[in-house]
Amino acid sequence: MERKMRRIRQQLTIEDCEHILRNTTSGVLSLCGDDKIPYGVPLSHVFHEGKLYFHSALSGHKLDIIRENSNVCFTVISKDEVHPGTYTTYFRSVIARGTINIVEEIKEKTRILETLGRRCNPDDAMGLSEEIRRGLARCVALEMTIFHLSGKQAIELLSKAPSTKIS
Repeated sequence: MERKMRRIRQQLTIEDCEHILRNTTSGVLSLCGDDKIPYGVPLSHVFHEGKLYFHSALSGHKLDIIRENSNVCFTVISKDEVHPGTYTTYFRSVIARGTINIVEEIKEKTRILETLGRRCNPDDAMGLSEEIRRGLARCVALEMTIFHLSGKQAIELLSKAPSTKIS
């Protein structure tokens, strides 16, 4: 069961959260690893059709943890502006909680890698196709299904950025 945000006035709408996920390029994937010790790893991402996508090497600590416990949390910060005179930051962030799946099936993995690649270089379909062909056997794709999405912004941003103008 998810807790309600304490400072409800600062809560972003789901639409704002999705906008931020679409327009940021990296965040931190948090997992619960060995002996319940938290593990957070910075990753590039793509938010597409309501899911988050990542790619990874074929082996490593992150994949070992995912195979044991697929519950994850992904956090992005879209604004972090220090205001020294007021001892605060003007921030905007999103937290996505859900489960993550390691995708190894070739057709689905290729689709995910194409989605990730178009994000980085949308105008080079031929180059992307070649890059995927060369790297397909050396990576896995990760698909995160989101079951809870929330976002928050500094109270100082409420009057500066109405819900429809989140950036």
